Amino acid sequence: MKLKNNRFYSRKSIFRKYMNVSVLIVFFSFLVLGIILTLTITNYWSNEKRQTLDRRAEHIAGFIRKHANISLSDGSGIDKVYISHIDSVEELLNLYVTDVGVDIIVTDIYSSPVLIASDNEEIAKHPIIAADLVKQTIENTEYFGRGTMDDIYKTDRYIVARPIYYNSQSVVIGVVFVTSSSSDVGDFTDMVMKIFILSAIATLSISVLAIGLFSYNLAKPLKQMAQAARQFGKGDFSVRVNVASSDELGELAQAFNNMAESLSASENVRKSFVANVSHELKTPMTTIAGFIDGILDGTIPKEKQGYYLDIVSSEVKRLSRLVRSMLDLTRLDSGELKLNYQTFDLLATLVTVVITFEQEIERKNMEIRGLDLITPKMVYCDKDLIHQVIYNLIENAVKFTNENGYIELNITEDAEQVCFTVKNSGMGIKQSEIPLVFDRFYKTDKSRSKDKKGLGLGLYLVRSIIRMHGGEITAQSEYGQYCEFDVSLPKKQTGKKQDKKGLPG
Repeated sequence: MKLKNNRFYSRKSIFRKYMNVSVLIVFFSFLVLGIILTLTITNYWSNEKRQTLDRRAEHIAGFIRKHANISLSDGSGIDKVYISHIDSVEELLNLYVTDVGVDIIVTDIYSSPVLIASDNEEIAKHPIIAADLVKQTIENTEYFGRGTMDDIYKTDRYIVARPIYYNSQSVVIGVVFVTSSSSDVGDFTDMVMKIFILSAIATLSISVLAIGLFSYNLAKPLKQMAQAARQFGKGDFSVRVNVASSDELGELAQAFNNMAESLSASENVRKSFVANVSHELKTPMTTIAGFIDGILDGTIPKEKQGYYLDIVSSEVKRLSRLVRSMLDLTRLDSGELKLNYQTFDLLATLVTVVITFEQEIERKNMEIRGLDLITPKMVYCDKDLIHQVIYNLIENAVKFTNENGYIELNITEDAEQVCFTVKNSGMGIKQSEIPLVFDRFYKTDKSRSKDKKGLGLGLYLVRSIIRMHGGEITAQSEYGQYCEFDVSLPKKQTGKKQDKKGLPG
């Protein structure tokens, strides 16, 4: 896995950020755990040491009490402590020194050593043994600490002291000190910490490896999306991100792919639009330029100039319709197309449009059905836009109706809405294409053998206008038999809000 010279693993990459944060969290977790472990072991060992030394001190104090005698001063104070069977007592103390590894110091109440059992010969040279510790022990009935006992020892030791009572608990005749080296606690703690550190290093290494693999897999789809986005910027919309999970990253990758599909479709639509517009504008402009040039240079004789001027006029009107459709599309997309509501007769508009196509209807010997059976129906809509809707539907019907075929018209109403239907015979639309006929720039006749004068915007504009009014349009067809469009319009303004593109929200 190459990490150098790769933007993905740069200083600011998600991979490095996630790795650094995760490793720091794991490291500090082990650090805190190590500190807690050290404190716990030290505290536990200290308590254990204290309890052990305390039991030894209590046992020795009781043993000495049985063999202790005192001499009183003239003031009835304790003058001196005598211990009978001194050999037995010394034997017991030396046994503790040998087997348990402790030092034992017995002093009188004046801090003078009475008995010393230790391998350290320096202790016997001190005439006074930690007078302040003797005083604290007598006052508090016990003592536990850690130190050098007024520099008797060169290193710190655990110190436990107990008072020695004479016959009863009221007369203190001395103090017994039991000390033990504190280095064994440090040695034990060091051993535990070494084991902990080795375990922590092994665990941290495994954690770093696992976090690295996880971070890499986590950031990999993001890297792919970044690379795909760069390809999109270059105009290549064929790149897709691999969806390898069903979590949030998987959902993001799927959404990214959906966006790519949408961009690809938009790009295809744009290319199709440019191709369609170029073709549709080029053809009439070439025709117009050719005939005008022919008239100007005399190629077309005067007696035929009127005929060709009619063709030029027709082509100009065709250009006008194309430009108007594109302007309407722009107004729809920008939200500038507003509705001017008024009440008018839908039947009158329908008749007016049908008359517009009278010559083409007669040329193809088409039958107009149902128009004589329709009664006036009032609607509350934008009259000009509904006229455009009816015009586009009738134009499509006339265009695709077969010779000697029919166009059937009908208008019905109920309490809420008015519906009108435009049905024509002919080849109709394939079932697979019906959901697509209202898409912008979509043309069912790919060869343009019949639809030579359209951009594929008519039905898209029709549906947009109908939905702006709060209505709906549907298409149904039986291929090779007929095609039918059904439009429903509310009788009253629905009050639906329009989005920024002029379509109902």
